[in-house]
Amino acid sequence: MSDTRTSLRHMPWPRMVFMWLAPLLRLMGMLLILLGWFMAAPLVLLIQESHPDVWAFGLSMGLTIGLGLVMAFLGARAPFILTGRQMFMITTLSWLMMSAFASLPMMLGSTHLSITDAWFETVSGITTTGSTVISGLDTLSHGILLWRGILQWLGGIGIIVMGMAILPFLQVGGMRLFQTESSDWSEKALPRSGKVAKAIGKVYVGLTAVCGFSYWLAGMNPFDALVHSLTTVATGGFANYDASMGHFADTPMILWISSFFMVLGSLPFLLYVQLIQRNWKPFWKDSQVRALLKLLALTILALTIYLCEVRGWYWFEALTHATFNVISVVSTSGYASSDYNDWGSFSVMVFFYIMFIGGCSGSTSGGFKIFRLQLAAILMSNQLKSLLHPRGVFSQRFNGRPVPDDVIRSMVAFAFFFFFTIASLALALSLMGLDFLTSLSSAVSAVANVGPALGHLIGPADNFELLPDAAKWMLSFGMILGRLEIVTFMILFTRAFWRS
Repeated sequence: MSDTRTSLRHMPWPRMVFMWLAPLLRLMGMLLILLGWFMAAPLVLLIQESHPDVWAFGLSMGLTIGLGLVMAFLGARAPFILTGRQMFMITTLSWLMMSAFASLPMMLGSTHLSITDAWFETVSGITTTGSTVISGLDTLSHGILLWRGILQWLGGIGIIVMGMAILPFLQVGGMRLFQTESSDWSEKALPRSGKVAKAIGKVYVGLTAVCGFSYWLAGMNPFDALVHSLTTVATGGFANYDASMGHFADTPMILWISSFFMVLGSLPFLLYVQLIQRNWKPFWKDSQVRALLKLLALTILALTIYLCEVRGWYWFEALTHATFNVISVVSTSGYASSDYNDWGSFSVMVFFYIMFIGGCSGSTSGGFKIFRLQLAAILMSNQLKSLLHPRGVFSQRFNGRPVPDDVIRSMVAFAFFFFFTIASLALALSLMGLDFLTSLSSAVSAVANVGPALGHLIGPADNFELLPDAAKWMLSFGMILGRLEIVTFMILFTRAFWRS
């Protein structure tokens, strides 16, 4: 690799630029081809229904695959060598490019969305945020509804790959704690990485299939079971109805099944691979898993007691809706079974707090992530101990392994960027006349990829349709920032990144 870099310096600059861009073109071309082929599923469904959206998906599919083939062909004319700087570029550009082309059916189809609304809806889908600007979901074509589900499903597997392979390699936000063979991009590790990715892909498909079958057994029609399984395992939260999962509120079994699979989507997928290999110990001993399950149990218990004792709900109804909505928000799925804005101020405050948290690293969830909260607790504990024992040396261990100081620094830097981004976005939204709760909760929802926010404008019973276009663009930007762990995107705007 060093010989290749040396030879690049002696090339004419146009050739050198092309050699640097070629791997990016090749990867993005392959992603576009993949995205285009997934458009075939809603296209076939629309052909069967003789729906006029056929031409919108056909044209979008042709444009997407056509450009993808051109880019892949151009990229194949140079050696495939990826540096850390190129990995930062491809991570950001691929999400932006996929969102742009995936929005074509939204603009050309019967939804007739504007560029702003189509971009917002698509970014929300592919980042698995779950916010929507579409009213009348109950009347949309099956092709559009399936496409929304596919976008979240693709985004979910993309998040797993990014969290396991790319971000640990780039040492972003403390992710190096989870560095495995799949996050090593050297030539020797690539075959092993391919096996891990293939195994995770099988788990992802398997969980989706089991989830869909469970929904069908519980009473969903086959189409609803398919789409909701795609968005449940991806912890995305797009539903086929304006009432979200409240459409099925009279069938508690569906809500319990959804809660179960949202939890599964929030756990590290590498642990499932180990389970398949009959290695049970890592799953039960994983610190993230234990912390997430304890957090969910305590929050659900507190809300259930509150709803029963203060609001007068029946215990099973309270337990069902508390379980479903707490898991939905913590896992950043964004489903809703009822409007928890009407549950009282205590409930609204609880939901505001848990919007920040998110699931485990290596899962489909967004948010701050459980492991960073655990690292913060370790850091605070050691800081308090050092005040009492200034000369003491205190261990930093996570999951039984020592935590290097650079991982802690990375986590602290990420925490600063995370909360600074939310504060800045909320301030910008307030300048557009949005009230305090709407501005702050929508900023948190976007950056943490939660979906619905709080309040009666953009809460779980409403959507983002009435927000100004500028606010939608800002929130779309916040969704992408949150999905890319913020630092991955922000580094592209530093002078040091572009220095040779």
